[in-house]
Amino acid sequence: MSYIEIDKLKLINLKYSLSKELIRTNRAGSFANTTIINCNTRKYHGLLICPISRFNNENYVLLSSLDETIIQHDAEFHLGIHRYQGEYSPRGHKYIREYETDPIPSIVYRVGGVILKKEMLLVENEERMLIRYTLLDAHSSTKLRLQPFLAFRNIHSLTKANLDANTKYQECKNGIKIKMYNGFPYLHLQISKKSDFIAVPDWFYNIEYLEEKKRGYEYKEDLFVPGYFEVPIKKGESIVISAGTKEAITSSLKRQFVSGITDRIPRNTFENCLENSAQQFISRNGTKTKIIAGFPWFGHWARNTFLSLPGLTLTLGDKKTFIDVIDTMISEMKNCFFPNEGNVEEPGRDSADASLWLFWALQKYHDEDKNFNIWEKYGNKLKNILECYKNGADFNIKMHDNNLLWAGTEGNAVTWMDAYVDNKPVTPRIGYAVEINALWYNAVNFALELAKDANDTKFINNWKHLPELIKKSFVENFWDKENGYLIDYFDNNNKNKEVRPNQLFALSLPYSPLNIETRKQVMDVIVNELLTPRGLRTLSPKSSYYKGVFGGNQTDRSLAYHQGTVRLWLMGHFTEAYLNIYKKSGIHFIEELYNNFEDCITEYGIGTLPEVYDGDPPYKPNGATSFATSVGEILRVNYLINKLKNKE
Repeated sequence: MSYIEIDKLKLINLKYSLSKELIRTNRAGSFANTTIINCNTRKYHGLLICPISRFNNENYVLLSSLDETIIQHDAEFHLGIHRYQGEYSPRGHKYIREYETDPIPSIVYRVGGVILKKEMLLVENEERMLIRYTLLDAHSSTKLRLQPFLAFRNIHSLTKANLDANTKYQECKNGIKIKMYNGFPYLHLQISKKSDFIAVPDWFYNIEYLEEKKRGYEYKEDLFVPGYFEVPIKKGESIVISAGTKEAITSSLKRQFVSGITDRIPRNTFENCLENSAQQFISRNGTKTKIIAGFPWFGHWARNTFLSLPGLTLTLGDKKTFIDVIDTMISEMKNCFFPNEGNVEEPGRDSADASLWLFWALQKYHDEDKNFNIWEKYGNKLKNILECYKNGADFNIKMHDNNLLWAGTEGNAVTWMDAYVDNKPVTPRIGYAVEINALWYNAVNFALELAKDANDTKFINNWKHLPELIKKSFVENFWDKENGYLIDYFDNNNKNKEVRPNQLFALSLPYSPLNIETRKQVMDVIVNELLTPRGLRTLSPKSSYYKGVFGGNQTDRSLAYHQGTVRLWLMGHFTEAYLNIYKKSGIHFIEELYNNFEDCITEYGIGTLPEVYDGDPPYKPNGATSFATSVGEILRVNYLINKLKNKE
């Protein structure tokens, strides 16, 4: 029995099966994403989604889906499934009898006496999807028809039938190749044995993506089908079809499929599922190693990179990838800022906290390798960030006379709470934000620690006076003694006293400006008002601004995004803060919270963890189906538990 259990009896229940999604990546930027029954419900779904160099390496859906038909005695049984005008056709899910995820996704169909197994493999470091079909049983001659649905469009858009599309194909070994628009690579569709390709070029109109409809977006698309392959298949025989941007050696497809399964981490425990998922966020392309913030629609984001990097790499003993990612990020640094948007030509650099999270990420590396000279390699960059923030940078980021950092300008959200509605920030938080200043205090202290080890007396003399001044000002301005927690932010006129998780970082960061008793009081408020079985709420339910459900159209979701929606990734910092306070006596409580997350890997993205949950029970998952900081920080929760146990 597989560790990840999918209820076989519910597979034909569309409400059940369409809510569960599959993510696979090639570790180089390409990915496949669909539901477990291969019915696409998002514009982001597809069997081969690749970054295209001609288009700024943005992701494009090449192969949307591949429909199968079993033919016996001239009778056709269609295994595919699409939604048209509110109806599903064909309804191939009714033939599904089994679904497995380990070592690779597989579906078993039964049509009368025919039993067909379908297995999917995205080849590592290649832009190629391999699908293997094995006829497990059949009592008479059988043919398999394979019908590719092509999109050739950006993941954020939809395509319509048009006269600009080049619908002609060229023949290649055991298949065809097609390039629908200029600038794209050819998509090669090839089969491991000689087969017939019957050209029946046609557009399939108004395919609907239900999740996009729910999200308030355009949800109808036309996909192009150039024709279909038809190949006889015998009982016990396997056939492999390849969809790739380069021509395949068809005689090697079966061997390539088998070799691609070996050396994969089995998804036979919760921890192994997380490790598998962690590796999928790491994208190596040439000399660049990046962290994809989440699937299916996020790109490469600086803040998310630094937040997720220790969990995705160091907890698994992968120090090399950590340094490779840091080097890539440093190469993209401009002045004192990092790009905080996905794969776009001119990325925004509007994050006040991302540069400060670099210090924290390097601290985590320093904990694992004291011999690596961080100051020698990255010291100039770290000093540049501190000087920049101290003396003044974009978005009014500057240390004021109270030794705290001010950040923000009208109309911009520069903290991690950066949702917008009608181009206006939902939570602008202009002024002195609690987490920005906790990070500031931590960064200055860590820089001094490294400088002392490196005997950098000039830096030490210029900065050694600051920590105590920052600490004193932090406590005086953020500590609400009457209510026992830290205020969220303040400006020259007002103090915002909403209870948010931003105060958590003043407890969790290696250098905390708070004494132990103050940290205990703040932790009590966090536990009582923000903690859920799925992470921490972004706002207390006691607030009049609280929104307990993350759903609806873009406006509704943006209004809820940081107003009560639960963030799973905050559990890493919650765990660190809690165990720092309560030491060994806190392990049991944290272990119970950690064990709650095991159920999450079959709720939404199979074998992975999502971006957000509703703030209200039953804490429904939502957002990106696989999120780097969620996976990284839950890996770190387990790591911190085991580290303390071993220490004790």
